[in-house]
Amino acid sequence: MLKLVVVINYLSVLLFLYAAWTDFRTWKIPNTVVLALVTLYVLRAVAVILSSEDVGAALFASSGIGGDVGAGLLMFMLGVVLWALRLFGAGDAKLFLPIGLFVGWHSMLPFSFFLLVLGIVTLLALRLPVPLPVAHLAFFMRIAEIRASRKVPYGVVMVFAVLLTLALPMIRQQLQLP
Repeated sequence: MLKLVVVINYLSVLLFLYAAWTDFRTWKIPNTVVLALVTLYVLRAVAVILSSEDVGAALFASSGIGGDVGAGLLMFMLGVVLWALRLFGAGDAKLFLPIGLFVGWHSMLPFSFFLLVLGIVTLLALRLPVPLPVAHLAFFMRIAEIRASRKVPYGVVMVFAVLLTLALPMIRQQLQLP
């Protein structure tokens, strides 16, 4: 069962990257991607429950599925409020639900930190001029379009923050940190 959880985690990373790419290209995050991420989380939760010796702890502990669902709902509500205030697009607000599910309650602080730092770096990077030799490339033309519209695809920043958060335990393990 744990191999299934690993496969689901890899698939979720791919879907998160696809959401970031489509947000960068079109300022839209497809509903199908959000639904697929939520479905992957449900499959992951079922696999965790089936492989757990203590189902109650797996369901109701703050580090278990209950904490994940709580984090997902809290972040989704935050996204809806930001959308209502016209600070976020609807896709960004929807993307907060699967992000919260995969990040979980105990990783909300690192996620928030990464989101803040990456958001500031993105806003500063959008102010830098594009070097003339690469200005004709499609990526930099899209950056110029984003600059001109003053609409930032926040889904990209959110996805990279969640990927850093999900990678944090592996980084700690490699560095042998507590």
